[in-house]
Amino acid sequence: MDLLQIISKINGVLWGPIMLFFLLGTGILFTIKLRVIQVRKFKLAWNETFGGMFKKSSKANEDGMSSYQALTTAIAAQVGTGNLAGVATAMATGGPGAVFWMWISAFFGMGTIFAEAILAQIHTERVDGEITGGPAYYIRKGLGSKFLAGFFAIAIVLALGFMGNMVQSNSIAEAVYSAFNINKLVTGIIIAFIVGLITIGGIGRIASFTEKIVPIMAALYILGSLVIVLTNFNQIGPSFQLIFKSAFTPMAAAGGFLGSTVKGAFRYGIARGLFSNEAGMGSTPHAHAIAKVKHPAQQGLVATMGVVIDTGVVCTLTALVILTSGSLYSGNNGILLTQEGFVKGFGSFGNSFVAVCLFFFALSTIVGWYFFGESNIKYLFGKNAINIYRVLVLACIVIGTTMKVELVWELADTFNGLMVIPNIIALLGLASLVVNVTNDFEKSLDKGNISEFGNN
Repeated sequence: MDLLQIISKINGVLWGPIMLFFLLGTGILFTIKLRVIQVRKFKLAWNETFGGMFKKSSKANEDGMSSYQALTTAIAAQVGTGNLAGVATAMATGGPGAVFWMWISAFFGMGTIFAEAILAQIHTERVDGEITGGPAYYIRKGLGSKFLAGFFAIAIVLALGFMGNMVQSNSIAEAVYSAFNINKLVTGIIIAFIVGLITIGGIGRIASFTEKIVPIMAALYILGSLVIVLTNFNQIGPSFQLIFKSAFTPMAAAGGFLGSTVKGAFRYGIARGLFSNEAGMGSTPHAHAIAKVKHPAQQGLVATMGVVIDTGVVCTLTALVILTSGSLYSGNNGILLTQEGFVKGFGSFGNSFVAVCLFFFALSTIVGWYFFGESNIKYLFGKNAINIYRVLVLACIVIGTTMKVELVWELADTFNGLMVIPNIIALLGLASLVVNVTNDFEKSLDKGNISEFGNN
């Protein structure tokens, strides 16, 4: 048995039913404890997120970034290749019913990500003059466990900063080569150059990049998807019927589609939803930690909108493109299945469209993941180690475009799973604090004015 098979078997256990149970269960717990806050305060969350969208944001600096910039930085990492390829894989393996269970995971995931953002906001710290935060900080300061905090920090640097970004750059290089026949190494060097220019400018340039690129890339993909879905408008109703029906009844094999079971739809839908919006994984809190808001719960509400955009909008549109175009039965899987839907809608231009979207999605994910890793490098080694970290990340980006990444992807999954464990322990251990902060926020709302935490 080679190393790839060994790691794959470890991931089969690590990302098995127990992990999915705790990730989904944590979301259910917070949804109950917070009295379904994702529904009760949805309008407020919308207003907090988009109310100041077109206002000029204050420049991000050592004191943090605006609430909107924090959200776009989080979304930059959330919305990636998984929204194009991962959804297709879930549907090809688990059937259209997987989409329904993705929605369920997203609904409860909003409760988890709300809690993560609150804890990150409360437990920030200045490292060499710069405000920073994330799970490593609330694990150490909230739970009082330096071991678990250090364990998380090391795991996320390896999973996202190094291995994850190798996979992302490889995805870009493959798509660009397929659509435009550009050498993969050349693509890798160009990506590394762009990322280097962005990251060398620190938090200010990263925030400026994400607040500009995320709305553009989201609008591009949403518009393209809507064109195809509305062109096949007579299939929209049947597609939703198929999603709901196959979530609870098996689907027979047809036209290259292998068929699916209810268990498969549940498993792959829940897993894909959680992996896509990253609720409970401990990644997005790094961005939400340094948002400049009056009350931690404000950023908690903003964080929930990231899940809505990622799973509720982008993943759903990918699924509808595949279903309304009839591509599910093409026999393809992953990114090829998504490409099939766009080719049926746009002709040969569909391949180029997916390649361009994949470029922006993966590039923004690289920048987001770089930032998350940097926050943990600060935690582990201080600000002086950032330049070494940056060089290593850029090297991984170039190397990733030239290699087969099956082993790297499996290793990334392993460390992703390992970093979830201490984060979930912290979320469950600090649940009462999240409830208290939320209650404090709602009291200030009742008084008609959002005040600083603890001043009610």
